[in-house]
Amino acid sequence: MRRSTARRSGGAERAVALVSGGLDSTVSLAAAAQRVEVVAAVTVRYGQRAETEEVKAARRIAKALGVRHRVISLPWLGRLGTGALLDPSSTVPTVRASDLTAGRAREASKAVWVPNRNGLLVNVAACLAEAWGAGVVVAGFNREEAAHFPDNGPEFVRAVNRALRWSTSNAIRVVSYVQDMTKREMVETGSRLGAPLDALYSCYVGGPLHCGRCESCVRLAQAFRAAGKWRVLQHRFAR
Repeated sequence: MRRSTARRSGGAERAVALVSGGLDSTVSLAAAAQRVEVVAAVTVRYGQRAETEEVKAARRIAKALGVRHRVISLPWLGRLGTGALLDPSSTVPTVRASDLTAGRAREASKAVWVPNRNGLLVNVAACLAEAWGAGVVVAGFNREEAAHFPDNGPEFVRAVNRALRWSTSNAIRVVSYVQDMTKREMVETGSRLGAPLDALYSCYVGGPLHCGRCESCVRLAQAFRAAGKWRVLQHRFAR
């Protein structure tokens, strides 16, 4: 197996972080910033409803953490027009907190599925990492979303990393520092790390404020309330 050589003179690994502006990638980035040299936080515009607000949030987060921010555009993915995130004529499902452990949440997750999105994004980030002399791609994959999205689980990360050992010259690997965490645990961890949690944006709908009704919003609000941190983010939710 090839070994990564993407290290700076001081010995710390260099990394490229995928940052959507949401909780998961923000906390993973904050953790990465304390472990590796993050050469850039990368946000991908692919035609998703919330791309404008996601880019704004990611830019705020990167600035707060002292990391360079880059935006990559993949408009052809959005033109596939499948699912509620890409098709403006589709309705984003709404859920209640009580739905999150029921079948309703699984149905809502299917409605916002984007074909091979995470598989594509980690490979785009790996291209950038190899070109920029980095050996790690940091993502926000986590335990809670892995229950509904198979491309968030550790099996997916292991499979991607096996492929990247062959497709990159420096054996880039994908790492998520929140892989085993729930949303509540991420809020708690982010608070300890000093992550800019007041700058987040996670809404599927894409308005200037979180709608508070889509699955992503409900999970986010529930996590902040459970962690006793709701006042940090409530200004970014519609009343």
